Parts: sequence; structure tokens; C-alpha cells
Amino acid sequence: MMNNQEKASGLAIWTGLIAIYIVWGSTYLAILFVVETMPPFLAAGFRFLIAGAVLYAFRRLRGDQAPRKVEWRSAAIVGLFLLVGGNGGVMWAEQRVPSGIAALMIASVPLWIALLDSLRPGGHRPNKWVIVGVLAGFAGILVLIGPAQLIGIEGEIDLLGALALLLAAFFWAMGSLYNRGAQLPASPLLGTGMEMLAGSLGLLLLGSMTGEWSQLNLASIPIRSWLGFAYLVVFGSWVGFASYIWLLRVAPTMLVSTYAYVNPLVAILLGSLLAGEELTARVLLAAVFILGSVVLITLKQSPTLKSAPTQNTSPAAGND
Repeated sequence: MMNNQEKASGLAIWTGLIAIYIVWGSTYLAILFVVETMPPFLAAGFRFLIAGAVLYAFRRLRGDQAPRKVEWRSAAIVGLFLLVGGNGGVMWAEQRVPSGIAALMIASVPLWIALLDSLRPGGHRPNKWVIVGVLAGFAGILVLIGPAQLIGIEGEIDLLGALALLLAAFFWAMGSLYNRGAQLPASPLLGTGMEMLAGSLGLLLLGSMTGEWSQLNLASIPIRSWLGFAYLVVFGSWVGFASYIWLLRVAPTMLVSTYAYVNPLVAILLGSLLAGEELTARVLLAAVFILGSVVLITLKQSPTLKSAPTQNTSPAAGND
């Protein structure tokens, strides 16, 4: 039987990568627009409730079998890690931290993945060139904001916001690694819809526990926030997240995680083009580091592309 890895061409994998590079790089700005007037956990919860319900209904109507109990359990775990801990953390933090800083902090995802993957049973230690690529990419992200700001000389980063973003990156890495061996439906879109539905319930519960319903005033929400919300549903969820989940099944995790380096660069470029933000030599230097790291990681991991672990959907198989 041909596995998912054998079915995925290099062109398809890179199409998915480019989608999450560009789409998720622009979602930081959309999130900022949303949390200006919407409570973060409820907004994220409704975003994934809408996106997940549409994906799930679409795949069931197309003939996908009803998920088994064990598949719902796996989807719930992945949804809680990726969407409640990961996306929910970013939504909350962007009330206190600028979107560019948020992108920087989430760029630590590949470092968490490398560490966690090397520590877990049966995990793989990255080779020296991959480590160099990871560090070079993170160095490029550091160039974007400058060491003076990092140590508080030119403006301090909100401590709670920064901590929330680090935890969000950790949870995203955990969910990404767990997803690779979890028992989920063979259809990536059905599994994605299930994860979104599970994550939406967790986010709505969290929003309720933190008193966000009293902060929700639909009449006072401006069009910019509604457009940001719609963008997150259509592009951030249906295009970006679905591509990400599929890539986790067919490409090495470390390769997929390179989006964390490119997203801040995309965010900076969009800010320059659409918001008149200055494009400095520092940004261009960061681009060299970031794109160089992507090339290095890709070249050094491409020989293992066809042997990367695939999604396990066997009823008798165990989870990682």
C-alpha cells in the first residue's frame, strides 16, 4: 500500500509550504485587528468553530467515514495543543505585545521541536547542519528587532505577553510532534476539521472561564476587525492550517517548521507595503539569515524527505 509520503510530490509540498509562509505571515496583522475590539479566546473559538464545522461537514458529505472514538481523542489532544495553547496564546498575547514581537517569539517553535524530538522515545537528533540552520534562522529573527530592544534599552517587552508567546510556541511544537503519530482519519481535511472543532470548544470554554462574554459587544466592532476575523477563518484556517496539517503528514517536521522563520519576514514586508513601515538595512540583513536558513535546512533534510514518518491511522497502532 502506498503511504502518504510516496503520494506527495516535491511540487505539492513546496506549494503547501509557500501557502503557510505567506498566509500565516499575514495573520499576525489580522489577529491584531481582531483583538483590538474582540475578546481573544472567544474570537479564536468562533473562528475555529466556523472553519472546523465547514471542513468536517464538507468531508462527511464527500463520503468520509464517521471518525472512530480513538480518532476523536487524538483530534482533541492535537486541537488543545495547537489551537488552545498555541493560537489562543498568540491571540491573548497580541493584546499586550506588538505583532512583530509576537512573530519573533513564535519563531522559537523549531527550537522547541528540535529539543522535544530529541528527548522523546524514538525521536531523532538533528544533524549539525540542521542545527546551524535553526540557529541561523533564529539569529535572523533577532536581527529584526535588535538586541537593544531585547534587553529593554529601547522599550521593554511586556513580560506576561512574552511568557504567553513562549508557552504558545512550546504547545505548538508539542501538538505538531504528537500529530505525526496520532491516530486520525486518513483524510487530512476531515482530521483538520475535527481538531478545529475540538480546539474551538476548548477556546470557548476558556473564554467563558475568563469572563470574556461580558467584554463582547457586537455593535461596537468595526469593519476592520470583522475583515480580520474573516481573513483568519478563510485564509488562516482553511488555507493555512489545513496546509500545515497535511504537511505534517508528508514532510519532515523540521522542514515544515521553517515557516516560523519566514512568517516574521512576510509580516515586516507587508507592513512596509501596506502600512508604510520603513524597510531598513536591518530587515534586509535578517532576510539573508532567514531565507539562508530555509535553504540550508531544506538541502540537508531533502534526502530524508521520502522516509519521513507518516500519519498512522491503523486501529491497532499506538500513539507517539
